[in-house]
Amino acid sequence: MAKGYWIARVDVRDAERYKDYVSTAKPAFERFGAVFLARGGKTDAVEGPGRARNVIIEFPSFQAAYDCYHSPEYQAAVKIRQEVADGEIVLVEGAL
Repeated sequence: MAKGYWIARVDVRDAERYKDYVSTAKPAFERFGAVFLARGGKTDAVEGPGRARNVIIEFPSFQAAYDCYHSPEYQAAVKIRQEVADGEIVLVEGAL
């Protein structure tokens, strides 16, 4: 079974409140087996507009990635994130 991934690109507007998003999202990530492969760190936007923060999260399957995003635990975190940051999240199925 192919793994699933979140690719998130984010510009944080309020770093202190973003911490609330992180702590609220944590139970969903734990429940669905999330593994952070990249979280922030050095970037180089070689094509197109970049974002300040880039995150890649691996899940055991695409379904787990999907279920995590749509879970009540993560949806509570989404409300916080959308108030304090701008960005995009894409769910991707990994190659077999």
